[in-house]
Amino acid sequence: MVSGNAQADRRSGISERHQSLCHSRVSPSAVGGQGTRTTLGPFGQWFNRNETWAEEAGAWMDYLARTSFMLQQGHFTADVLYFYGEDSNLTAIFANKAPDVPAGYGFDYVNADALIHEFKVKDGQITTASGMAYRLLALDNYAKHMSLPVLKAIRALVAEGATICGSKPADDPSLSDDQKEFRKIATELFGEGTGTKTVGKGKVYAGQSAADALTAMHLAKDFDFTKADGSTRLEFVHRKVSGTDIYFIDNRSDKRITAEATFRLDGREPEFWRAETGKSSPASFSIAKGSTTVPMSLEPWGTVFVVFSKPTSQTSRKIQTDQPAQLLSLEGQWKVSFQPDRGAPASLTLDKLISWPESDDKGVKYFSGTATYTKSVDVKQEWIGKGKHLWLDLGDVRNLAQIEVNGKPLGIVWHAPYKVDISNAVKSGPNQLTVKVTNAWVNRLIGDQQPDAETKYTFTAVKPYKANSPLQPSGLIGPVTISSGGSE
Repeated sequence: MVSGNAQADRRSGISERHQSLCHSRVSPSAVGGQGTRTTLGPFGQWFNRNETWAEEAGAWMDYLARTSFMLQQGHFTADVLYFYGEDSNLTAIFANKAPDVPAGYGFDYVNADALIHEFKVKDGQITTASGMAYRLLALDNYAKHMSLPVLKAIRALVAEGATICGSKPADDPSLSDDQKEFRKIATELFGEGTGTKTVGKGKVYAGQSAADALTAMHLAKDFDFTKADGSTRLEFVHRKVSGTDIYFIDNRSDKRITAEATFRLDGREPEFWRAETGKSSPASFSIAKGSTTVPMSLEPWGTVFVVFSKPTSQTSRKIQTDQPAQLLSLEGQWKVSFQPDRGAPASLTLDKLISWPESDDKGVKYFSGTATYTKSVDVKQEWIGKGKHLWLDLGDVRNLAQIEVNGKPLGIVWHAPYKVDISNAVKSGPNQLTVKVTNAWVNRLIGDQQPDAETKYTFTAVKPYKANSPLQPSGLIGPVTISSGGSE
């Protein structure tokens, strides 16, 4: 069986929020570790110590580790067991389309062997020895051509109380099967191919889709959310362990999404768990008609775990949060120093923040690596103190930034919002702000392909970027601001 969920592109797990870091892969060379781009197609990436951002990868790796740990807990929770037939393999069938399972319901793919050998029925649900349980067996159109052993297995499940939906099997491609018996069982289960039939303890929604069957079963979506427009996309994975329900929510768009998310459970209060920090916080909620609604806001490509573990007798809760108030915009000059041996000048002063490709200096325009921005920032006494929070927001960063205030490291930010709490590092009066920004290899690879390039700083086994390839925004782009109050 292969787990999935019912959203459009069927990706469950880590989101795309980190992909801006991964545009190029490099191999070592004699000129500072520059090199080639290697990709592994749909199977992942070649990730090694020669990435421009390898030394700063710890924050991203921590996020992956915490997310992976959470997604390994307990059992995947799914409503639909999806049989894709015996005609072809899973990858070929669903390479460019999604299975016929409506959004909001988790599902597992199942093949013929598992369908014959792995399932029983308990309390109307299709179960496995490992602890999985499903409400509905859905048959893909590919399952119209079905072998007799699979059809017998489906009949046995229905007889014991399982619910199935899909088209009536049309034929048995095996020459060794009893065709007369095949037609008899198919008619016993599906009748003439339409309508709803009770067979044994179970039910068959003949000729009906998974959406039709789930509606007829009055089974609410496991996860749903309000949609501001047609481009709003949230995906989910639901796992259950020891009385705790864990939902992983993933914003599949490049814009911030604010939504009311509804979960098909009640009697427990929700918490937000954030893999970036390892911290949790209580969430606002309302409970009605067996479901819990949680307001949430996710940054572009953002993710969050919503965990239900603590019993509650409350039907609602409102967590008060104060809105951040901007105190200062860090405009004007910045001093910038560049990593050596990459073609850029040792340092320069910018009158205002720009993306590196906007520079007239070709060394900056095509620079790939780490540049260090420094600026003196005056902080007023009334901004700081016990219980007060002061936030530094870098605005737009391409692609990650390491932040220090007065020499104190405050962590690495690698996705929007590029924001850190500087409350415990600042003092009244002047403060030294240091922001080390790292981009990917792309721009340097493009720069080395220019006809007038006197020095090449990279080498490649293949040339994924050409002289006319578009340069990627890079550096500290801003605007950089300091705000009080608010939260992460």
